[in-house]
Amino acid sequence: MIPLYHDLTGETVLVFGGGAVGSRKASRFADEARVVVVSPAFDERLIGLGEGGTESAETDTGSAEADSGSVELARAAPDPEAVRDWIDRVDPALVVAATDDAAVNAAAEAAALDAGALVNRTDVSAADRSGGRGARSVVVPATVEDDPVSVALSTGGASPALAKALRERIEAEIDGAGAMAELSGTLREELKDRGVAPERRREAIRRVVRSEGVWKALQKGESYGRQEADSVIEEVLTR
Repeated sequence: MIPLYHDLTGETVLVFGGGAVGSRKASRFADEARVVVVSPAFDERLIGLGEGGTESAETDTGSAEADSGSVELARAAPDPEAVRDWIDRVDPALVVAATDDAAVNAAAEAAALDAGALVNRTDVSAADRSGGRGARSVVVPATVEDDPVSVALSTGGASPALAKALRERIEAEIDGAGAMAELSGTLREELKDRGVAPERRREAIRRVVRSEGVWKALQKGESYGRQEADSVIEEVLTR
């Protein structure tokens, strides 16, 4: 598998399953996308996420309606035949199959693929798929973020526990990376505006991002980091 980032802004994510796994998936997408969770019951975290949105009791002819809020809770227990109706109704860009019923998850996966949506089936790992995953069958990786820096890691579904442990280790390693990304991006544009040759520009930025002095200075504040970075750049440009 090749890792890719996907912008779900303005899109809908449909999650089948309101337990711990469905809750974790919903919270992962809620900051960016509209999330609809279909389940007969919801764990406490999901209820908290849905407080700003709406909850509807689903009937045979009813529908889940929601206005504000990033997570919408639809109280229903769809069987394998009903999941396709939900997908047709919600028109999601991504379907997450996270119930404890393999038949429902399989039906959700098949219906999502038929509808041209991406699908994340949580009860089947890469190791369980002898034929591999289709192009629209995706893994949602563990992520570590220090905006605008984002690091994604995955074990292919083989070991969520390992993914969590690695994420915790990486969190410490990238502390301050967001500030460095902002600073180095600004410096790069300034050097370009000054007409600095590309090779010298690249060397200057490489020196900045590898400078322990700049990293330490950034911990004190942006202005301190900028002063240290300017010294590093001038040393490169004047040598």
